[in-house]
Amino acid sequence: MVQLVNIRIRKRKTQMKRTKKLTKREEQIYQLTTLVAGGFSLGDVLDKLARAAVQITGATACSIRLLDDESGELKMRSTFGLSEEYRNKGPVTKDDLVIKAAFAGEAVVVDDMSVDSRVKYPQASNKEGIVSQLTVSMQFKDKPVGVLRLYRPTVGGFTQEDVAMARSVASQCAIAITNAKNYARALHGAQIAEQLRLAGVIQRRMIPQTAPKMPPLEIAAAYRPCFGVGGDFYDFIKLDQHNLAIAIADVIGKGIPAALMMSSFRGMVRAYADGGHKRHSMAEIIQKLNTSSCGECRDGEFITFLYAIINTKEQTITYCNCGHEPALLWRDEKIRELKKGGLVLGVMKDTEYEIETIKLHEDDRILFYTDGLIDAINFDEKMWGITNLTNAFKQYAPQSANKIVNNILAQRRRFIGLAHQTDDTSIVVIRVLEK
Repeated sequence: MVQLVNIRIRKRKTQMKRTKKLTKREEQIYQLTTLVAGGFSLGDVLDKLARAAVQITGATACSIRLLDDESGELKMRSTFGLSEEYRNKGPVTKDDLVIKAAFAGEAVVVDDMSVDSRVKYPQASNKEGIVSQLTVSMQFKDKPVGVLRLYRPTVGGFTQEDVAMARSVASQCAIAITNAKNYARALHGAQIAEQLRLAGVIQRRMIPQTAPKMPPLEIAAAYRPCFGVGGDFYDFIKLDQHNLAIAIADVIGKGIPAALMMSSFRGMVRAYADGGHKRHSMAEIIQKLNTSSCGECRDGEFITFLYAIINTKEQTITYCNCGHEPALLWRDEKIRELKKGGLVLGVMKDTEYEIETIKLHEDDRILFYTDGLIDAINFDEKMWGITNLTNAFKQYAPQSANKIVNNILAQRRRFIGLAHQTDDTSIVVIRVLEK
């Protein structure tokens, strides 16, 4: 009777140990699942996974290699229980026999790494003191992510129970790694978005916030970037008491590259115009801008530019159109295009440019714009176009400069609706008042 009681007690203790062991393992697996949903960096996730894999399976060491899609190598990204020397023993590719078998769905057990021909670095394993190895693939939606490897210091150290546990851990690892990568991409995207926002803020500082006061001119302008930053710009440069320079340009391209080139070009315009208009003719200034642009622009890059100087004393406008949309001069309900000039900037250094001077009349209106204004497209893929712009300009020309700008933009907005646009818009209107 006593012997029977002792047997039952021993069974009870054994059962309690197994239950305790299962409870601990279940708790460890639960801790592992928290990495799946957590917003952690990839490095932190991998280090936690390597440690957890060893604790859950009872192995001596663990390594996690992630697949590099470009090189085909499995790069060592995290280990637990392995030396730095072993970590850097040499490359492992997806063409290795063990890796191929693991990616094919097999749990590869190597009972003795020192004699198995599939092991690529047996001497390094022997020096490290690891003998047996278990390799399982980590896959997410049937796509290989990498491999999880467990090590033990004895021959034949892995059982079927270890294989099942390793597969379970590898499955959780694949999800956690994928989520960590997505988290890193989202974080990187947020950082880029913030950088673009700041770049947009800086670029808008370069665009005049208010139009200058220079009687008898009434001036209004607006800038509508398509993205956070872009290649449009306009500027007003008061050369002296009677001369106002108006510059409007469109750098080919979109986003940050165009914005950087625009910033550089704006600096050149101000340098040549502000300090050189008394020493150099407009033609000479345009030539200098073209030469500098040719040095900056690469193949396929160029700048459309329209530069004008209004002399309020002489009541004249002198301009040069370098491949830009022609400015529109409204007078007596008729519109004239200001086309004189030459080729876009940044293509040919020896280009010649024509300059034209026009006598201004009281109540003239001049409209400068970039092609984003007329190239706007609605949901029916119809372009607003130059005809709609000229009709709108004629309709609103009798109004103030500010109302002309606002009404033209409003009419275009009614035409395009909510259709997404892909080009920036700049518009400047100048009204000549009585002296």
